[in-house]
Amino acid sequence: QVQVTEFGGGSIQAGGSTILSCAASGITASRYCLAWFRQAPGKEREGVASIDQDGGTSYADSVKGRFTISQDNAKTVYLSLNSLKPDDTGMYTCAAFMNYFSDYDISLLATLPPTIGSWGQGTQVSVSS
Repeated sequence: QVQVTEFGGGSIQAGGSTILSCAASGITASRYCLAWFRQAPGKEREGVASIDQDGGTSYADSVKGRFTISQDNAKTVYLSLNSLKPDDTGMYTCAAFMNYFSDYDISLLATLPPTIGSWGQGTQVSVSS
């Protein structure tokens, strides 16, 4: 079974930076993507960024130019969060998607039922003004 675990998070001042990591194990599909989502209290889940097995990326407009997603050859994905704003506050969760779902961009992945994909438990990012 695919296991997804996030690392990082914490409290950061506005304008600061942090890095989150996500370790995904048990992926055997040749086509997959790893994606980050976030959710603030009382808000809907938002897709943040994704990266596929070939390094192709997709970003939400709200983070484009500030966040960068990358992965290494061990299927660990990193999310670099820069120029942070209070609106970036939320629970950040990593998920893995396989096969034809791997071709979805981040906005489409965010619409999928949470039963699709393998999800981590999340890590909190709090940005203070």
